Amino acid sequence: MDALSPWVRRWAPLIPGGEVLDLACGGGRHARHLAALGHQVLALDYDAAALELAEGPGIVTAQYDLEQAGAAWPFAAERFAGVVVTNYLHRPLIDGIVDSLAADGVLIYETFAVGNAELGKPSNPNFLLQPGEMLGWAARRGLRVVAFEEGRVCAPKPAMLQRLCAVRAAFPPLAALLSA
Repeated sequence: MDALSPWVRRWAPLIPGGEVLDLACGGGRHARHLAALGHQVLALDYDAAALELAEGPGIVTAQYDLEQAGAAWPFAAERFAGVVVTNYLHRPLIDGIVDSLAADGVLIYETFAVGNAELGKPSNPNFLLQPGEMLGWAARRGLRVVAFEEGRVCAPKPAMLQRLCAVRAAFPPLAALLSA
């Protein structure tokens, strides 16, 4: 089973009480962690076999292919206290992800960036972030950036990544500083 992302482990405690979406959850490594922190978690993935692995206390699983032709973002505005996304990028979802965050919600996102093709998969440019792309998302959508990293990591395997932790406007400013 995949290890918990250190980025998610570090920033998940910022998520206020409420439901959390683990988008493209795979086997549920982050869903289990979020449930252990006391959140009700919706673990979403297109892969039924992965969702079976993700099942557990405090976790509701849902199979849904967000990339199918004509698929609409299925969640209401301001539904989630937090959204966690790792190792997944489908740019048309970004507006829906941000819109579904509660007024004090937290977005924790980590995925592959340009330069990863030299290190392994994914190598398709459609699935690799451009330099600073996540910062652009945050700025255009009025998110406050708590933390951002961009560059090469060695573990669990060599990869080029971007990592973002950002909050909506109503998130208490002091809380972000004290929790980091």
